Amino acid sequence: MPAVLALLRAATAADGVRPLSEEAELRLQHGGPGGGRDVLAATPDGALAGYARFEGGVGTGDAEAELVVSPAFRRRGTGRALLARLEKLAGDRPLRVWAHGDLPGSAELAQRGGYERARVLLQLRRDLGEAAHDRPNPSLAGCAPASRPALPEGVRVHTFRPGVDEAAWLRVNARAFATHPEQGSWTDGDLRLREAEPWFDPAGFFLAWRGDPDVDGDATLVGFHWTKVHPPGDEGPEPVGEVYVLGIDPDAQGLGLGRALTDVGLAHLRDRGLHQVLLYVEEDNTAAVTLYERSGFIRYAADVSWRRTG
Repeated sequence: MPAVLALLRAATAADGVRPLSEEAELRLQHGGPGGGRDVLAATPDGALAGYARFEGGVGTGDAEAELVVSPAFRRRGTGRALLARLEKLAGDRPLRVWAHGDLPGSAELAQRGGYERARVLLQLRRDLGEAAHDRPNPSLAGCAPASRPALPEGVRVHTFRPGVDEAAWLRVNARAFATHPEQGSWTDGDLRLREAEPWFDPAGFFLAWRGDPDVDGDATLVGFHWTKVHPPGDEGPEPVGEVYVLGIDPDAQGLGLGRALTDVGLAHLRDRGLHQVLLYVEEDNTAAVTLYERSGFIRYAADVSWRRTG
């Protein structure tokens, strides 16, 4: 475990992008559903040259994987060896392999192996500064979020209460992301695993209720904005905020709640002294991409899922 984490840090420093998803890192550290495997590539003298996380899951769907090669052992066939092992684990099932940052070396490895681009997850960023001279990168144009946005009538915003709000949040998360391949399937265990992470802060986890959940037993959760703060070195030399998960119950769509909750979370991150915020969105979700770009976000990076049939 320590050697793999050191490899991940070295790859992040060399490439400027984290080589594994948050989910893969959590499963590396805490395990995961049946069918998952950790794959190591080592040199004859025992040095760790590469790592891969394989998720076989159950049923007949695609297997998924992520891999990273140590900067010190690239261009030596390590990536090809890891990929061959992942393909053997997948057997006859199609295999999807995530390439974070869409780096040239990853694309070359995938294309040589007969993989095709199947899905693209965009990372968008914007500044949180109010004035151009306050921005660390003036090209990241953005207007200041409203600290007191207008909420729909009867809606109140409260921060998340650990040990109390999990069931309500999981219900709305499943409804809001019913068609999302990962987010909509979160379980109570997935949520509580993140609550135990050092970065978790309920003060940055905003829930929108119809009614007052503190006094009204019939209060209904209608949306949420969960923010996250990445420490220095994680997404850049300075701490960076993230629109971690933003979801609106389908019954509350069209009320302007999404924009209001976005501003609530961005104002919170700005008040913490952060200069930048990032978020992830599917490239083919053109409506969401357009909305975010109109809100001052610009395209910063991309993660690509490469797929090969079994």
